[in-house]
Amino acid sequence: MSERMSTTRVIAASPDRVFAVLADPARHEDIEPTDWVRDAVDTAALDHVGQMFSVNMYLEQAGGDYVMENKVTDFERDRVIGWLPGTSREGQWQAGGWWWRYDLAPSGNGTEVTLTYDWTDTPQSFRDFVGAMPPFPPEYLDQSLEALDRHISG
Repeated sequence: MSERMSTTRVIAASPDRVFAVLADPARHEDIEPTDWVRDAVDTAALDHVGQMFSVNMYLEQAGGDYVMENKVTDFERDRVIGWLPGTSREGQWQAGGWWWRYDLAPSGNGTEVTLTYDWTDTPQSFRDFVGAMPPFPPEYLDQSLEALDRHISG
């Protein structure tokens, strides 16, 4: 059974405009379809693999408010951006076991954006804690790209 899902949408904007939103942690709350992602703790633009950025989050299944510390894993300006969420405990960052990746390709009508979510390496203890992986329905990815499109177009 695959533990990865993805969806694609054409957004009527240039790849650099789409990428600028994805590379700005302060704009992530605007492109997320639920209210899980709150404000950014780190607002510096993402610009390299290995960069860390944190956002305030809320998820009832995870106990309410918390901070998600993300590590940029993929970065090719205007083409690819991805990150691995995790947390710090006792000064050590630990990956959560799931990742997000956006692939951008120029399209005649703007930018073809493919969003991929993979939870293959999520530990069973976390799966048991939140009840299921992923902790959202499959249409969540479509809704996320719709929110990205609205944010860029609006």
